[in-house]
Amino acid sequence: MFYLILGLPWLVVVTRFLAVLPWLLSLKILIASLLLVASQHLVINRISSGSVFAPEYPRPLIILFNLLFGTTVLLAIFQIALDVFSLVVMLGVGRFPTIPPEVRYAIGTAALAISASGVIQAIRVPPVKNVEIGISGLPTEFDGYRLLQLTDLHLSRLFPAWWARAVVVRSNALEVDLIAITGDFIDGGLESRREDVAPLAELRARDGVYAIPGNHEYLFDYDAWMKHDAGLGIGMLTNAHAVIERGGAQIVIAGVTDHAAVRSKFPAPDIAKALKGAPDGAPVILLDHQPRMARQRATVGIALQLSGHTHGGMVIGLDRLVARANDGFVSGWYDVDGMQLYVNNGTALWPGFALRLGRPSELTVFTLRVKT
Repeated sequence: MFYLILGLPWLVVVTRFLAVLPWLLSLKILIASLLLVASQHLVINRISSGSVFAPEYPRPLIILFNLLFGTTVLLAIFQIALDVFSLVVMLGVGRFPTIPPEVRYAIGTAALAISASGVIQAIRVPPVKNVEIGISGLPTEFDGYRLLQLTDLHLSRLFPAWWARAVVVRSNALEVDLIAITGDFIDGGLESRREDVAPLAELRARDGVYAIPGNHEYLFDYDAWMKHDAGLGIGMLTNAHAVIERGGAQIVIAGVTDHAAVRSKFPAPDIAKALKGAPDGAPVILLDHQPRMARQRATVGIALQLSGHTHGGMVIGLDRLVARANDGFVSGWYDVDGMQLYVNNGTALWPGFALRLGRPSELTVFTLRVKT
């Protein structure tokens, strides 16, 4: 059923756009066939790797499929809008208006151009976004403390080793105090992605690199990935915490496993366990991949929660649907019953829908300030 739904925009484009153009039938069939394959590229992902989440074919082909799929969806939307406009005109003049081919050429060009822009925005190495945040009870020793959040790297054939290396170089150049990775490192098994994640071992920050799993880690041999990531020098906070000290003052970096663990044999997220033994009075920064449990986290005295998972909704409009699946949290800054929540748009995203329009990727640097 899911794949049929993905084919609906293609059906609109074929019947309401291609069919009425003054082109050779053979050309129409060729274009329709290309767009049909692109609309079903998730099936090709499953065939190539056994998973819709990990395409194991060349990067240019992944980019092409995403470009054509995005174009098909946008063109279907534009065509439906054109048909609605035509129906309104018909109600006024009594007949369905004749649409010149040039109008369809224009909307087709616009759909292709917007889709291309969206794909470029999705696959680039993200720009730096600086966020200053006031935290109640923050020791003065941590005023100006800088933390970099990476999330949803989705290292894959679309985001390979050279891309990961570029992210690492840009991250290290920021010379932050701590780096936090909030899940979804990869799309693929360890043997497929070993070289792609290798550059993460070069991440450097004064107080180290800490991370949590995302839901995609549970799709590809969770145990193997947790051990491998730890072997890269990354502190995996799976229902655990670390204490950071400055001149006798302390803050806590805590992390929980992902909500996906609830449906698995692996440890479910346990905030009580994550905070057990944490020093009293020290502000807690919590890493939680999905933002959906933020209201519950706010009840245990978390100062700041950093999440990802939503990719910012990827496209304006679509973000409203993504928000509904995440208790209303989709992108940016929220005050959740006194707890501060930041939902990161993501460093990258899932290769199956590599399109961003109005929800840019980001390397997010938080500067902590004493809140007066």
